[in-house]
Amino acid sequence: MSGPSTGPLSIVLAGGGTGGHIEPMLALADALRRRSDGGAEPRITCLGTARGMETRIVPARGYDLRLIPPVPLPRRPTLDLLRVPGRVWRSVAETRAVLTELDADVVVGFGGYVALPAYLAARRAKVPIVVHEQNALPGLANRVGARFAARVAVTVPGTPLRKGEHVGMPLRTAISSLDRSARRAEARATFGLDADRPTLLVFGGSQGAATLNRAAVAAAHALTAAGVQVLHARGPKNTDVTVAPRPAGSAPYVVVDYLERMDLAYAAADLALCRAGAVTVAELSAVGLPAAFVPLPIGNGEQRRNALPVIEAGGGLLVEDADVDAAWIEAHLVPLLTDPSKLAGYAEHAAAAGVADADERLADIVLAVARR
Repeated sequence: MSGPSTGPLSIVLAGGGTGGHIEPMLALADALRRRSDGGAEPRITCLGTARGMETRIVPARGYDLRLIPPVPLPRRPTLDLLRVPGRVWRSVAETRAVLTELDADVVVGFGGYVALPAYLAARRAKVPIVVHEQNALPGLANRVGARFAARVAVTVPGTPLRKGEHVGMPLRTAISSLDRSARRAEARATFGLDADRPTLLVFGGSQGAATLNRAAVAAAHALTAAGVQVLHARGPKNTDVTVAPRPAGSAPYVVVDYLERMDLAYAAADLALCRAGAVTVAELSAVGLPAAFVPLPIGNGEQRRNALPVIEAGGGLLVEDADVDAAWIEAHLVPLLTDPSKLAGYAEHAAAAGVADADERLADIVLAVARR
């Protein structure tokens, strides 16, 4: 790369593919945009691929997106693994050209198939690297990037990455600054819920989760008969997930396809029943909303590990996917939701385990590395 830039800092963010990579990337971008360097905002460019969600999300948030060839990484040794070196070489060459064009001062990677070529290209171009890992078990790209990164930030304490610093998960300010109690009345009115009933939020990610849908619907009578109202996001394709209208005077059970306003959903709720993706766990703990976490029963067990720090802090429950049914909800969640003091204790412990300013912490690290 050329010598020190005289203009605004050029910061390149690599986090395309899934929402788990894109959301923390954009939260960091927002934090960086709020900073200035001698009166000038840093110039922020995001890297992605033509097949990822970033092609829609990044431009909608007002950031420049540059596309590079994807490098899918097989989870197991297969014949496809033999094709990886050629794909990597091409992607690294194109990414290095982008970094040179942008006169990049730092590359920040969030893992996944966009981050690996970005790390390798940055190393060849002698651009410093910052790695952020969302999950308790890091993926291949971040394990590689951490070997030669200037700084390594992790979401979960004890994440096995060299030089890892516990920073937390960068979150949207709509979440990280949420005052649940101040927004509760507005939030419950928005969803057609009663103002003063204990409230269970059920959601399984953008597509819903069949296990959670089945269990919650089967427990609808037990919940509402106990005075617990439910806000249930079933997923837009799961139109067969329905609950008959509750009898007059009983607690509501509201089913929606998708929650556009997660901040209001969190404000409306007293407890969540959900998966344990990294962003979900970080958001819930940051806003002090306790949860019954149901780790996805596939993969390498990362969701269970994501939730453990909150569980161990007393901010939630952990239940295996195979054990979640109406009987479990009635035996464990109904008593908790109808015990205000116990519920308040869980909320306090969830908040204590959360990090609300991870976006600012990571921005400090990135700017420090870029200005070296």
